[in-house]
Amino acid sequence: MKLRPDPGSWSGAGRNQDHAAGDRCDHGRVTAWQDVEQAEPAFAERVRALFDAHRHKTMATLRADGSPRISGIETVFEDGELVVGSMPNARKGADLRRDPRFALHSATVDPVEGSEAQWPGEAKISGRAIAAGPITEGQDGDRFHADIAEVVHTHLNEEATMLVVEWWTPAHGLRRIERE
Repeated sequence: MKLRPDPGSWSGAGRNQDHAAGDRCDHGRVTAWQDVEQAEPAFAERVRALFDAHRHKTMATLRADGSPRISGIETVFEDGELVVGSMPNARKGADLRRDPRFALHSATVDPVEGSEAQWPGEAKISGRAIAAGPITEGQDGDRFHADIAEVVHTHLNEEATMLVVEWWTPAHGLRRIERE
């Protein structure tokens, strides 16, 4: 696995602070999507299927004042990278250029009553967006590659009696908990 260096220090509260031992997410280490696929292929396949199942996803970024912004977004997995785009002059692109931290959520659907065990769950990816130049096809805009710090798949167990949370980080690999 090729870990990417920290893209640099940023100004602002809460950035580049040390995390206590046991924290779920280590945003000091980031990696490309292909490294998730190589480390945990079955997990990565489930997560990617959830992101690919629907065109629209939701992305959280940080506004200049530090408050969160939620935006709709389309993403693509391309050549081992998670790629996102932003239309020209969009607030989401400005947010990412100023503070690259993001959280991306797959589209969600409710479990079907009586068939809860078939619910595929939902997926989340967080990390830092790295500017990758202009969009080369279609509309003008900005292109970003995701430096991934954490990948999460939340679903139900086979009996549909427990919530299962699986998460992967470059520092700790794949972990799993079950909750009632």
